[in-house]
Amino acid sequence: MCERSKIKKIKALLKSKELSCEELTKKYVDAILSQDKEINSYVKVTDDIAIECAKKVDKKISSGEELLPLEGVPMSLKDNISTKGIKTTCCSKVLKDYVPTYDATVYEILKGQNAVLLGKNNMDEFAMGCACETSCFGRTNNPHNVNYVPGGSSGGGTAAVASNLAVYALGSDTGGSIRQPSSFCGIVGLKPTYGSISRYGLISLGSSLDQIGPMASNVEDVSIVYDVLSQKDDRDLTCCGKVSFSTQSSLKNSIKGLKIGLPKQYFEGVNKEVSNCIEKAIDVYKSLGAKFIELDMPNIKYSLPIYYILVCSEAATNFSRFDGIRYGYSISEYSSFNELYSKSREESFGEDVKRRILLGNYVLSPKNYENYYEKALKIRTSILKTFDEAFKKCDVILSSTVPQLAFKHGFKPEDQMEAYMSDICTVPVNIAGNCAVSVPCGFDSNGIPIGMQIIGNYFCENKILNAAYKFEEATSFKNEKNLSMGVGLL
Repeated sequence: MCERSKIKKIKALLKSKELSCEELTKKYVDAILSQDKEINSYVKVTDDIAIECAKKVDKKISSGEELLPLEGVPMSLKDNISTKGIKTTCCSKVLKDYVPTYDATVYEILKGQNAVLLGKNNMDEFAMGCACETSCFGRTNNPHNVNYVPGGSSGGGTAAVASNLAVYALGSDTGGSIRQPSSFCGIVGLKPTYGSISRYGLISLGSSLDQIGPMASNVEDVSIVYDVLSQKDDRDLTCCGKVSFSTQSSLKNSIKGLKIGLPKQYFEGVNKEVSNCIEKAIDVYKSLGAKFIELDMPNIKYSLPIYYILVCSEAATNFSRFDGIRYGYSISEYSSFNELYSKSREESFGEDVKRRILLGNYVLSPKNYENYYEKALKIRTSILKTFDEAFKKCDVILSSTVPQLAFKHGFKPEDQMEAYMSDICTVPVNIAGNCAVSVPCGFDSNGIPIGMQIIGNYFCENKILNAAYKFEEATSFKNEKNLSMGVGLL
């Protein structure tokens, strides 16, 4: 197996006592405090918690105990994943001072592993966005060029990993929010099958679309984290965990004879630099013995409008709790309940959040429900069937993660549709509930990474991670910034 896993390198260093976990943790904390001002990938640094956890790990090593898979490894969490006693704000004024009284299941699992929490990552407000520019804590910059966006909404986590300011990060993916920023930042991001990792404690955007997943600099580390987190959770009735296999045991399998589908709809309107990278990736897979099958998936073209109808409707419902009374920001002076409710929301929600709530309420209104929401659900079913038919012909599907190049900060309102279109290759996976991974496959003329997406059927993370690993093993694409930023010993 290739020697890219930072998790395994850290475990070897700790086991040999070349470096204590406390020393390693301090290196990461110092790097964040000294270097993250330029990137702004963290909104909260939990240095005290991290050091305390590191000391527990060192004590365990001194007593000769075996370490768990993620024990002692520094990581970070997107700021919409609940952490007991630690602010979880969704980077919104609405929740700027919110401190949860419970842990999300994923963090509960990581705490049980003595994973070292470095802090909470920046994000687009309430996970709505593709640029990581709408946070109330300021924008996050792309580590490859600070004038460019890192992608969103999990841009803080991807930027932290790309800058080597965390070994791995957890994000959430509702329409591409793990894969799109992973593509722009040149790392690996996995959107697992819906229900394979618990969503309990994730502050919901679109409940039927949201999925927590790992982001890391290499495929093996993503596989390790996924295998730890994919457990059944009775507190999330949609969560059944993964099937019995370990994805790590599948990484080194040969992909000779692997049938890779190429849907023509995914290759329409793709930027030339992006398509050139995908064509080269196809050549790599051919050299590894994979076979390619052309697919026709006509219903995919409806994915983006269907996605926005569904996600805005679900967001409008989920965000009704932020009323100035039960949760979140509240104005100090008001004359009626209606004024308290409307002004608290008006002053605290950002423009993009307001826009989507308004659209969701419009769609769910009695006169529009049948024409929009019900039709969207029917078309969603047809998209699921389209994927089912595709996977009868192939093992995995390949496409670009994003059909366009990363854009600069401050795109103007007239470019808003172009920004939304960056999700066109990712949202079908969320609509269908399938798994998908974004893997670096090149750089554009501006030196910003380009990613390719490998899509799998339900609970086929082993297949897509195997295919991603073999591509990674056969190529030299890596995050060049790791050589000059963050913790240098890795």
